[in-house]
Amino acid sequence: MMKAMILAAGRGERMRPLTDHTPKPLLPVGGKALIVWHIERLRAAGFTELVINHAHLGHRLEEALGDGAALGVHIAWSPEASALETAGGIRHALPVLGDAPFVVVNGDVFCDADFTALRTAAENLRADGPLAHLLLVDNPQHHPDGDFRLAPDGLIHADGLPRLTFSGLGAYHPALFAELADNTPAKLAPLLREAMNAGKITGQHHAGRWIDVGTPQRLTELDRELVHARN
Repeated sequence: MMKAMILAAGRGERMRPLTDHTPKPLLPVGGKALIVWHIERLRAAGFTELVINHAHLGHRLEEALGDGAALGVHIAWSPEASALETAGGIRHALPVLGDAPFVVVNGDVFCDADFTALRTAAENLRADGPLAHLLLVDNPQHHPDGDFRLAPDGLIHADGLPRLTFSGLGAYHPALFAELADNTPAKLAPLLREAMNAGKITGQHHAGRWIDVGTPQRLTELDRELVHARN
């Protein structure tokens, strides 16, 4: 059964003071915690085995979500003594993620992505490439220059124009992280760029809803929008 990982170890500096006592993924939006939106959408796509990492106020996450049974999933926790960055956090979780491809979601975004399609993309990943499949979105106002270029053949390139923004949602083969040392901070972008230069990263453009919920203002705006839609 394919697993999905939710990244929830960030400090949420831009969200302070909200994150001084509450982990960012537990901040409420539209009547439920941000991370619960992810869990419900993953479960609806058939992902019932979840891995969640944490560092800052991680005990609050475990207290709120437990083993996931109340949400219809099973959660395996991957605690970090201090945040290991994205790639380091995934590497640290490999013992519970296993040897098969998996899906990863940033815990601080809101997105209506098709997780069923992402699962299908994950099934096509191999140790000898492609190693990852990323969802890219239109560049938001706060990140106008984007991150990567999506070619017509579906390969993602580190250089060139036009550029799109990495959504924080993707599928990965564990081989991408195999050379990283455990319990050592490591950023994801350098790994991706190296694999892109070898032609081993594919992707697609997600044209639906996506928000980087990185500031109190964006959180408030999203909450207002979701409450209005519900009413």
